[in-house]
Amino acid sequence: MSDADMQTADAPESGEAKPLTPYDLIGGAEAVSRLADRFYDIMDEEHAAAGIRGMHAQDLGQIKKRLFEFMSGWLGGPQDYFQRADRPCIRSAHRPYAIGEGERDQWLMCMRRAMVETDVPEPVRKLLDQAFLRMADMLRSR
Repeated sequence: MSDADMQTADAPESGEAKPLTPYDLIGGAEAVSRLADRFYDIMDEEHAAAGIRGMHAQDLGQIKKRLFEFMSGWLGGPQDYFQRADRPCIRSAHRPYAIGEGERDQWLMCMRRAMVETDVPEPVRKLLDQAFLRMADMLRSR
């Protein structure tokens, strides 16, 4: 995010301004939880996402929680997911699946729609869209 787009907040101890993270800018835990839930709801409802929906268990409850925990830390919020000994490496977790451009695009379609539908501010959506595209490309296996 550019300096012009980054907002600041007063640091409680020092009174100095500190940059807000994307986690802060989208609204913290509640907003990240809504985003993760809506992402998987769209995946479950959208016929165009059937390819990636088939890679998931019938019950999406656990994966919604994992995405919330991962994204919280990845966006600059609580790092609980990354501090857990049992957390899978994101690449390892996706290695068993055949992920190509089509699957990448399905995933991005769901996430882009979820960001719009959960009111992620447009400047943050643009920033995250670029990061999600890089991550989704990294997970491709074909």
